[in-house]
This record gives sequence, C-alpha cells and structure tokens, in this order.
Amino acid sequence: MIEPRVEFVNFNIIGDERGSLISLENSHNIGFDIKRMYYIYGTQKNISRGFHAHKKLKQLLIAVSGTVDIYCEYQNVKQTFSLNSPSIGLIIEGPVWRIMQNFSEDSVLIVLADGFYDENDYIREYDHFLCETQKGYKNA
Repeated sequence: MIEPRVEFVNFNIIGDERGSLISLENSHNIGFDIKRMYYIYGTQKNISRGFHAHKKLKQLLIAVSGTVDIYCEYQNVKQTFSLNSPSIGLIIEGPVWRIMQNFSEDSVLIVLADGFYDENDYIREYDHFLCETQKGYKNA
C-alpha cells in the first residue's frame, strides 16, 4: 500500500487588466501525468459527496469557482482543507478517506487524476478503509 499524501499546491497566476490565466502541465506543476478529468457542479446545499478512498490513485482537486471543503482522514490524521481560489489545488494521493462538503451555490470542483476510472481502486466502506490502512501500515 502506498503512503497517503495530502497537500496544498499553489499555481502561478499569469494576468493583467484583462484577467487571469493558470496553466496546468503534466509532471510540471501538477506532479503527475493526467489521464482523467471530471468536474462536480450543481451540488445541492447541505449535500456531501465522496465518502471513499483510493488505494493508489493520485488526484488534484481545484475549486475553479466558488468554495468547497475537503475533509481528509489518513494515518490517524483528520483535517479539513478549504478550497476557495482557482489558484490553489489540493493533492490527494493513496488511501485517504475524503468527504467533499459545504459546496457554495456557484462551486465547480475539477478533479484531475493520474489514472482512468477503476472500481477496484476504490475503498467505499469506511470500516474497510480503517481495517485496510491499519493493516497496511503495520506490515509496511
């Protein structure tokens, strides 16, 4: 089992009086090659999403509009990260339980991933996540 990682990434803003631009480049300012991208929008108030972990997948989450909080749990660490700017991303790698919550009405959350959709990479049951990660770290 790979080691979990969660950290903010700040992107360089290029802009002038006409507006701003942020460039995302494979293995340059993202840290991995992108194989899949999707976005979440129109989430109803007081609805949370996620409730899963991945075994190996690397992801970069960016709130390109609005705000969203990302609750992460891994290796006995529990943290909530607020995404509120398109110039800040959150890298989530490996077995990190995540819950996306507190979506603003105008939120658009883009997720870039280093792998294609693979149901076998998901851990969807919280108790299974706790069991697998504790076992994985004891054997590491």
